[in-house]
Amino acid sequence: MTQEQLRLAASKTGEAAWLKFGPYLTERQWGTVREDYSAHGNAWDFVSHNMARSYAYRWGEEGLGGISDDQQLLCFGLGLWNGADPFLKERLFGLTNGQGNHGEDVKECYYYLDSTPTHSYMRMLYKYPQRAFPYRQLLQENARRSRHEPEYELLDTGVFNQGRYFDVFLEYAKAGPDDLLITVTVHNRGPKTARLDVLPQIWFRNTWSWGYDGYRPELRAAGPGEIQAEHRDLGAYHFYCESAGELLFCDNDTNGTVLYELEAGPDEYFKDGINDYVVQGRRRAVNPARRGTKAAAHYPLKLAAGASQQIRLRLSRAELAQPFADFDQLFAQRHAEADEFFDCLQEQLPDQDARNIHRQALAGMMWSKQFYYYDVTQWLQGDPGSFNPPPNGRRQGRNSNWPHLHNADIISMPDKWEYPWYAAWDLAFHCVPLAVMDSEFAKNQLRLLTRDWYMHPNGQLPAYEWNFSDVNPPVHAWATWRVYQMDKKLHDGQGDTVFLESVFHKLMLNFTWWVNRKDRNNHNIFEGGFLGLDNIGVFDRSAPLPTGGYIEQADGTSWMAMYALNLMRIALELAKTNPVYQDVAAKFFEHFLYIAEAMTRAGDGSFNLWDEDDGFFYDVLHLPDDERIRLKVRSIVGLIPLFAVEVLDEEMLEAMPDFTRRLRWLLDNRPQLSALVSRWQEPGKGERHLLSLLRRQRLEKLLTRMLDEAEFLSDYGIRALSKHHEEHPYVYNTPEADFEVRYEPGESSSDLFGGNSNWRGPVWFPINYLIIESLQRFHFYYGDSLTVEYPTGSGQRLNLNGVANALAERLTSIFRRDKRGRRPAFGHYELLQRDPHFKDYLLFHEYFHGDDGHGLGASHQTGWTGLVMRLLQPLAPIGGAIERPQPQQESVRQ
Repeated sequence: MTQEQLRLAASKTGEAAWLKFGPYLTERQWGTVREDYSAHGNAWDFVSHNMARSYAYRWGEEGLGGISDDQQLLCFGLGLWNGADPFLKERLFGLTNGQGNHGEDVKECYYYLDSTPTHSYMRMLYKYPQRAFPYRQLLQENARRSRHEPEYELLDTGVFNQGRYFDVFLEYAKAGPDDLLITVTVHNRGPKTARLDVLPQIWFRNTWSWGYDGYRPELRAAGPGEIQAEHRDLGAYHFYCESAGELLFCDNDTNGTVLYELEAGPDEYFKDGINDYVVQGRRRAVNPARRGTKAAAHYPLKLAAGASQQIRLRLSRAELAQPFADFDQLFAQRHAEADEFFDCLQEQLPDQDARNIHRQALAGMMWSKQFYYYDVTQWLQGDPGSFNPPPNGRRQGRNSNWPHLHNADIISMPDKWEYPWYAAWDLAFHCVPLAVMDSEFAKNQLRLLTRDWYMHPNGQLPAYEWNFSDVNPPVHAWATWRVYQMDKKLHDGQGDTVFLESVFHKLMLNFTWWVNRKDRNNHNIFEGGFLGLDNIGVFDRSAPLPTGGYIEQADGTSWMAMYALNLMRIALELAKTNPVYQDVAAKFFEHFLYIAEAMTRAGDGSFNLWDEDDGFFYDVLHLPDDERIRLKVRSIVGLIPLFAVEVLDEEMLEAMPDFTRRLRWLLDNRPQLSALVSRWQEPGKGERHLLSLLRRQRLEKLLTRMLDEAEFLSDYGIRALSKHHEEHPYVYNTPEADFEVRYEPGESSSDLFGGNSNWRGPVWFPINYLIIESLQRFHFYYGDSLTVEYPTGSGQRLNLNGVANALAERLTSIFRRDKRGRRPAFGHYELLQRDPHFKDYLLFHEYFHGDDGHGLGASHQTGWTGLVMRLLQPLAPIGGAIERPQPQQESVRQ
């Protein structure tokens, strides 16, 4: 085993707490629901970016490239000042939902470059302009632009022209679980000498101002370049700052004078004290006694053109006489061990470019861990000592029906700036790449959302903090099965059935919630609201329809068919050791058949979501007068039926006699259902039976559309909306208004759903990943007997595993250099494409332009876009999860 794997093993057994410290600070705590105590629920405005430097947060902390312990009691982050900005750069700036022409958006340049799973080695890069940061320019230009124009980005302002910026590399290495080595390395990339104030900061999260416990921990100067931290729960730590100038101290308390026009006492030193001292020269803003709950070491640097300087820091529980004697040796050792760990993971990757993409994708996954704290009952009631009691309507407003929810855990975030809160279906996708690094963490993430203090008593999983009651696609069972399979392979075929069983029982409750709440007429046709797809439809599916009535959803029903098959497969696995699960598996088999029948049957078409003439699935609008109208929008809503596919073989059926007996009775006595299971009447040794919403003829029709470059097939994957709608928009007419859906390859010009809702046409990794996986499972059944034209009309035919590989190549090409050395994800920015200080640093955007592949949306949503690391080598043609040749087990374990 590698040294990193040994650390992971020690962490799992509790032998050593290697995960105690990590990158658990968010990049943005301002503008979040948890910190919102406004009367109208306007979270973005209640605590703004401009207020944040003076406001002590209630529920968490933020920091530039920061770390904290796993309860976020003690925090470290970076402060910078270029001498031109009106305040320190301590947090990332971005536009709020109402300020951006396409919703909220971070306006900074930073990269997560490396991390091991125990965070024994981490590296990130922040690029800081040497002239004044263009805050006002970014606000004004984006406000001027319409939704029909692109966002105005930091690169567009010219602040990086001629290299007039600092590259600030922040690196961490752990000498031990409680001993962290930190380097800050600053490079002047510009043509002239430039100054930069660097302020490594350490502080305690404010736990004392809320009226429950007044205990106040303390930071104090303990010698030249040394700060001692004392906390009754965490113990004592020493923060060593080599060759530091001044040590500056204040308190992590709200500045009521600045924010609320309150009078300050003579011995009060507020959260913004270090900022005011450095930027404004206010000497009284910091505590002359050199103690407090927030502190910084001040390094005023002056760097010649092209020069660099390194600052060395150490945070240790031990008191060290010579904290920097072994510093460089330990740092080099941890870096080498990180290389060893990734060499093991990347044995099968074809080239260095692929390894770079793979490593940075996983680094983004690791850096996106966050301590997430939210007690909804306390938030609803308000704190006795708070500046901001909640408004009277709070107890009937947002999240008021989730009083049981109490979160205080390390959770994988979609993006720690734009989405600094977990999202249920994002998290499921995260766990697949996470399992490559740390399968135990991935399993714990999946367990977490099914815990009693997360999951609603009625069985619903919490969606996200803006509205926990929103409905996300039910992909938790899919992720649980995939992670179980991956973990099983890592442990020589020994599956963690305790994990699988514990999650399975909770998911049965969630499945029942769906059946009881989202099948309006008990016809096995499901609704679910927007289901994460925002602007992709004719109407906002989470709001009352302008026509009245409701929508029978092709995607909602398909997700439920997939869910039933996922739970059936898990139950069959558990039945290998406990036969009682055979009956449970049969129940989910039956659920699937009734959903499949309702969704695909012919006849009067009342509930038939399949259109035989178009060869496509559509949503059906059910009007108040009982009329039903197919909403003929060709979107991924109609491709999601591909995901409900499973294959049963005779060997499995023979091993599960109770399951098979129930199946045979059901299919013999319900002939309309037996037609939904391929070859049911032709059993034989080695025979396979396909469970799918698509039999061969319909599958071929659907794939003809999906693989048509004039429709869904982009050079960079499958588009969310058919390009057919560019020249032929879908229009639904009502007496009051016309509703139009038109193909848009990038940011949506419609604000139908509000905010940054942009599913209209771009390429999204999670949906593409499920398409690829489903094609593999269809290939497992059909083999080479089924080939399709790829692309449609080309005359070239591939089997379905070949199509899956071809789609994976298109998706990975977004990040790979092409023959001209350009990466499509970088778009038209020549600085990114050519400059040696940019061209190999990658961002994993939320989605990608449907025609040219450049990155769009949240720039650091490595979460589900991190799935790219699973597609970087040819896919092995098997029927389970996306598989590829495994590295030699001996090399992993020795």
